[in-house]
Amino acid sequence: MAKITRKPAPRKAAMPKKKAKAASAKPRPAKKSAPAKKSLKAIKPWTPAEVREVFSRFRKANPEPKGELEHVNPFTLLVAVVLSAQATDAGVNKATRALFEIADTPQKMLDLGEERLRDYIKTIGLYRTKAKNVIALSAKVLSDFGGEVPRTRAEIESLPGAGRKTANVVLNMAFGEHTMAVDTHVFRVGNRTGLAPGKTPLEVELGLEKVIPSEFMLHAHHWLILHGRYTCLARKPRCEVCLINDLCRWPEKTV
Repeated sequence: MAKITRKPAPRKAAMPKKKAKAASAKPRPAKKSAPAKKSLKAIKPWTPAEVREVFSRFRKANPEPKGELEHVNPFTLLVAVVLSAQATDAGVNKATRALFEIADTPQKMLDLGEERLRDYIKTIGLYRTKAKNVIALSAKVLSDFGGEVPRTRAEIESLPGAGRKTANVVLNMAFGEHTMAVDTHVFRVGNRTGLAPGKTPLEVELGLEKVIPSEFMLHAHHWLILHGRYTCLARKPRCEVCLINDLCRWPEKTV
C-alpha cells in the first residue's frame, strides 16, 4: 500500500501589526496675548504750557533743590559721583565724610594712596575698582588740568571712572551749566510720565533738554531725581501725593 505523505500546511502569512493610531492631536487653543501696552511715544505729547506748569509746580514746592551727595569743592564732588555708580548717595556720604576731611584735593588723594583709600570706601560696592579709578583720575587732573577739575564734558569724560552722567552732574552742580544728568530715577520719570520717552539715557537726556524751558534747566535734573526717588517710585509709585498726577501720561497711574 502506497505511503501517503501529507504536505505541511502552509504557514499563514504574518498579519502586519496594526499601526498605532496616530494621536489625533487636538489643536491647542491659541493663547490670548496680553493687551499690548500703549507705547509712550504714541501718547499725546506734552504741550509747552503743560511742561512749564510741571516745572513751575516743582519750583514752588522746592525753590532751591540740592543734590544729596556731600562734597566740599568740585574735586570732591567729582570723586563722590564716581563712587556713587551702582551705590546709594547715603552709602557714599557715609564713606566720604571721613575721607574728604583728609583728602579734598587731587594731590592729597594721591598722597593717601590706593590701599588706604580702599579702607575708607570699602563699604561701597565695587570699591577696589573705584579706588583705582579715583587715584588715576586724581593723577590725570594734576598732570593734564593743573590740579583743577576740567570744565568741559569731553575733558571730564576723559577721566578714569567718569562717564557722561558724571560729567553732567559736575558741570551742573559745580559750574552751573544747564545739563541734564540722567540716572535711573530721571530715566524712569522721563519715560513713565511721557515727558521724554527714550530707550537709552541719552535719548531721555536729549528729549528733556528739548522740552524743558531754559529758566528751569539749572535745577531740572534735581527736581526729577527727587521726584523719582521719593514719589514716582519704581515699584509702588505714590500717585496719590504726586504734584503732577493730573498731567502725567502714565496709563497705569492710580488716580
